[in-house]
Amino acid sequence: MIRLEKDGDLWTATIDRPDKANSLTRQMLTDLADIAEEAHAAKAFILTGIGKVFSAGMDLEAAKEGLATDPVWERLSGAIAAHPGLTICALNGTLAGGAMGMALACDIRICVPTAKFFYPVMKLGFLPQPSDPARLAALIGPARAKLILMAGQKVTAEEALAMGLVERVVEGDELVETAEALAADVLSADTAHIAGIKSLIA
Repeated sequence: MIRLEKDGDLWTATIDRPDKANSLTRQMLTDLADIAEEAHAAKAFILTGIGKVFSAGMDLEAAKEGLATDPVWERLSGAIAAHPGLTICALNGTLAGGAMGMALACDIRICVPTAKFFYPVMKLGFLPQPSDPARLAALIGPARAKLILMAGQKVTAEEALAMGLVERVVEGDELVETAEALAADVLSADTAHIAGIKSLIA
């Protein structure tokens, strides 16, 4: 359900469970976390999905087994955030719930025009993953973070672009190609140079 492709120093992980809206099980999250940690060896890491939804968040059956509070979510987002190179989330569709954490941890987010963003923790009675609110607020500001996390609002791709939640909106057939193009300069650079620039920004 998680596919990994390696093209030299460019690694791409793809969530491939379109029949279940790419909802995430504990095993899928563990696999993603393993890949994200191993991907530190690559200069660039792209995260994407198959189908019309990037991820609907937590699998409902897994939710009954306590997945909402499992530390694997933080392990995954932490591994992405700690990547020394460039991380890009290429959102092939809607991003919902806890799945937002891995996207927020990426350096760059791009999405298709039909994507929507929501994180219904207030309605469902869960707390968001610990690092997600601060990362969300850093991108779009505290008030807009509360709009999503507390007021439960769904954000369109156009709104997400305007508020800084995503950096570009591109057509679906250009999504991964655009992500790869954004990684081109990094792939041709020295690893120390990449890490040096990233450390100056962060």
